[in-house]
Amino acid sequence: MNILVTGGAGYVGAHTVRWLERHGHTVWVYDNLSRGTRRFVRSERLFEGDLQDTRRLSDALQQIRADAVVHCAAFTAVGESVVQPELYYGNNVVGSWSILEAMRTADVRRVVFSSTAAVVGVPERIPITEDLERRPCSPYGRTKAIVEEMLADYAAAHGFGAIALRYFNAAGASPDGSIGELHDPETHLIPLLLDVALGRRPSLTLFGDDYPTPDGTCIRDYIHVDDLAAAHLAALDRLNPGSLAIYNLGTGRGFSNLEVIAACRRVTGRPIPIALGPRRAGDPPQLVADPSRAREELGWTPRYVELEEIVSTAWNWHRTLQD
Repeated sequence: MNILVTGGAGYVGAHTVRWLERHGHTVWVYDNLSRGTRRFVRSERLFEGDLQDTRRLSDALQQIRADAVVHCAAFTAVGESVVQPELYYGNNVVGSWSILEAMRTADVRRVVFSSTAAVVGVPERIPITEDLERRPCSPYGRTKAIVEEMLADYAAAHGFGAIALRYFNAAGASPDGSIGELHDPETHLIPLLLDVALGRRPSLTLFGDDYPTPDGTCIRDYIHVDDLAAAHLAALDRLNPGSLAIYNLGTGRGFSNLEVIAACRRVTGRPIPIALGPRRAGDPPQLVADPSRAREELGWTPRYVELEEIVSTAWNWHRTLQD
């Protein structure tokens, strides 16, 4: 297929582009590079533009004769969304409406959307299944929940075939060390810990040790970025016109922040000093997936299930950035 990946210069987007290309698809990227990395994208396959520029998006889709869109473009920092919600409603909600309208104009009806476990908020039970009520506790989560609703409406009204992939905690890097996580500013736990290990930061601030979990720190389900990319490939083959399907992407195993810190110390062989800070607004105590629907309906199973294996790929990438 001819596929346009929005946000394809970003962390998950860039890995997804590579995965799709390796499996025979022709892929272009649409990105404004405000938070993406130019060197992750081949210049001849890049449309540089803003997500809210509906006309440019439509022209790009028609120019490449797109068969489908993989919509990865979004702002994703929970803490930032709490203090600057306007950024998130503008980019994540209005921008997503813009891409759907561009698709309608260009007569492209197939879309895979990067959603998030944050749409659930504080879950009623663990592990989290796709049928739990959406009760997001951050503007970031709310924007993604709104887009899921928008996709369902476009599927019903305009015949879109849509799949929303609810990521749990994306982590790791390409095993060859050529691309990986590179945010500015960085907010994710594993790369922050590896920055401390490399001496780029003096210590890591742990946000809260009084959560209702066994060791008092947040628990998350870490999913390798290449496993996320593989799920997008599987989803493209299972889009059904006139419907929205939702799938959790996680391993089904949860690790606390203290367990992640210990794993990073083991992998790096370095001390990694920690400072304790207050809870961060918008952080649920525990998010762990039930990925059985994705396994059964998409035929998708994560290859990376051990935390140290995921951290090792990230460490391999981060060491290339040391200079």
